[in-house]
Amino acid sequence: MDQSSGPVHGLAQDRVLDTIGYIGNTSAASIPIAMGLAHADGRLTAQQTIVLAGFGAGMTWGSLV
Repeated sequence: MDQSSGPVHGLAQDRVLDTIGYIGNTSAASIPIAMGLAHADGRLTAQQTIVLAGFGAGMTWGSLV
């Protein structure tokens, strides 16, 4: 998820995980990589509600709560 989309949806900057600057565009692997990094950093814990959102070429998109 791009950092600029967080404020549009009322999310504080520290609630949006952006891996592009850290590891680049990983395409379809972006969400599982981000989840792994968030878990390793302690940002993703049990009993936490999260949103997984992705978009790609051809204006494809998907999300999951």
